[in-house]
Formats: sequence, C-alpha cells, structure tokens
Amino acid sequence: MRLLFVRHGEPDYEHDCLTPEGHRQARAAAGRLREENISQLFSSPFGRAKETAAYTSEALGLPVTILDFMHELYWGSADGARIFAGGHPWNIADAMAREGWDLARDDWREHPYFSNNTVTAGADFVGAEIDAWLGGFGIRREGRYYRSEQRNDETVAVFCHGGSSAAALGHILDITFPHACALFHLDFTGITAVRFPKPGAGIALPTLALCNDARHIF
Repeated sequence: MRLLFVRHGEPDYEHDCLTPEGHRQARAAAGRLREENISQLFSSPFGRAKETAAYTSEALGLPVTILDFMHELYWGSADGARIFAGGHPWNIADAMAREGWDLARDDWREHPYFSNNTVTAGADFVGAEIDAWLGGFGIRREGRYYRSEQRNDETVAVFCHGGSSAAALGHILDITFPHACALFHLDFTGITAVRFPKPGAGIALPTLALCNDARHIF
C-alpha cells in the first residue's frame, strides 16, 4: 500500500478556506494526482483541506471520506506558562538542537518546549489514530515497525495539514515529532508518499518514496 499525504492549498486561515491562489494550486494538484492510480480519498475535517480534496475528487470521480483525527494540531501553552519566544513547530527543533538536545531522544515530551504544550497530546493522538486506521488496511504496527497482513496494492490519499502530516509521518517513520517538524516543511499541495512493506516481508520500516512533490505549482 502507498499512502499519500497532500497538504492543503494556500489558505485563508481566518475563514478556514482556500484563497484564489489556493484554488489554483488545488486544481493543479488534482491534475498531478491523476498519475498516482489512487483508489480512495480522505480529508481532514477542516475547510481548507476539504476544498483542496474536492478538486481531486471531481477529477477522479471518487468520494472523500473525512478523517477527524487528521485536523490541524493546536500549538500553545497548556497552563499559561511561556513556551518559547516565537516558537512554533517549524523552528523549535532548531532551537532545541542549538541547546545541545538530541532530537532523536524519546523523552522529547519532557523538554520545556513540549511538556506544557497542547501540541504534544495532539501529536500523540495522531500517532495512535493513524495506526488504528492503517489496521483497517491490514497494516499492523509491531514496536517501531509495521507488518502487512494481507496483499494491498492500493494507493490512498489524505488531504491534511503541515502539523498533522508531520505527526503522522514522524510516527510512521519512527522520527520524533520535533525532528519531523524540522524535516518536513511541506509546500502548499506538496505530495508526500509512504510505501508499506509487502506481505511476507516480516516487520519492516516503511519507505519514504516521495517527499513534498510540488512540481505542479512551481
């Protein structure tokens, strides 16, 4: 099975929809995704993701199923204490690295930037839910790896967000959330593909087959 993550087009965050440029990007992404032999489409419940998915749905003649857990993650202090001046998922890992923190450490949740951050519980929730959802395709997590229990040659696409994509990709590829945020700076409608092991291969780490393909808008 191949799993495609597609970030939404340029958004109007205030109204949770696409800008005119975002609509153009989503239309271009739909043309690009015709190449991928997609059999199922999924989307975050947020408007900007659903509007992006709608273009591919029309192009491929496929319905869109909502995945509630793939909504954008919420970033902020859980208790009112300051987290990090100007901090957000896309630059906070660099600050941690400059402090000498090993981004591969499993105890990243205990770092002051995450111990009281609402995004921590959100990232963990995405990880748990993505595994439960993959189980419906016969793909089971065992420790840090996955096993495919049945032959599945499908390609499915999930239209979502930078934060929820980083949480899902980090969990699937066994990369900590802050490290995944630093690695995956996804462009609007950027396409990222993960390929899971075939049946009979035993447990294996999934393959990052494509990352942030945005050639359709550049």
